[in-house]
Amino acid sequence: MNIKQVRAFLAVAQSLSFASAATQLHLSQPALSLSIKSLEISLGGKLFTRTTRHISLTPEGDALVPIARRLLAQWENAEDEMKQRFALQMGKITLASMPSFAASLLPKAIRNYHASYPNIQVAIDDVLSDVVVEMVRNNQVELGISFEPTNLLELSFYPLYEDNFIAILPAKHPLSVHERITWRDLLAYDFITLQRPSSVRDLIENTVNEAGIELNVAFDAHQLTTVVRMVSENMGVAVVPAVCRQQATEQNAICRAVIEPDIRRRVGVICQPRSHLSIAAAAMLDVLVETYAISPILQ
Repeated sequence: MNIKQVRAFLAVAQSLSFASAATQLHLSQPALSLSIKSLEISLGGKLFTRTTRHISLTPEGDALVPIARRLLAQWENAEDEMKQRFALQMGKITLASMPSFAASLLPKAIRNYHASYPNIQVAIDDVLSDVVVEMVRNNQVELGISFEPTNLLELSFYPLYEDNFIAILPAKHPLSVHERITWRDLLAYDFITLQRPSSVRDLIENTVNEAGIELNVAFDAHQLTTVVRMVSENMGVAVVPAVCRQQATEQNAICRAVIEPDIRRRVGVICQPRSHLSIAAAAMLDVLVETYAISPILQ
């Protein structure tokens, strides 16, 4: 039983006339008769009693009428919903973002997306950058925003901008008189960073180790927001992605460039190949790229 047969059956059942039903459906009478016959064969019995002058429903045909109406309504609702989804008039997407980006830059893209597609719901999971990659890989979310992974495997990466890591200092810190601070000067003070495992910590450790600098960690925390808070409470100094600048400034921490060596890493959107994305997620990807890809390197 297919939807064309259901429509044909209901048209005949409502008019009790093959001629009227054929006109309503824009079919020839032979084509309509064939559709009804095929439906009866597939169901296993007669749905109409036909005489030369009269058509009536059999008991089985009468029982099928409410069922057919429900099927047709469900089909039309499903068809309408899918058209709305393809037209971006309804739907929902979930994306994961590292907390520093979610709290500072992401709202701009969400606002732009909502302005174009107000009926699409957007859910955001703010998780550590390493977790973002796993959530995308495991299809828990369609899009993730994080630092570029060292191992993408079958995932795609769309760069948005390059983040230049910065030093953050407590207010009135002795090093705050300098616009650029070397790692050796910075590490003369208690250093705060993220707990392992962390791609940010790995990047910091590998960079300073390659420069022949020993990294002694006084405190570590699970989230960058906590690291920034600890610095603002005068517990030490830290190096964080520049995307944390706004939060650090709001908590009266001092932001300075860190050099010798500097650390840069691309931030972008991680997802399955574009052909695997929903229409709504593909549109969000485009908005994210348009919103941030032309941004200058964060200093």
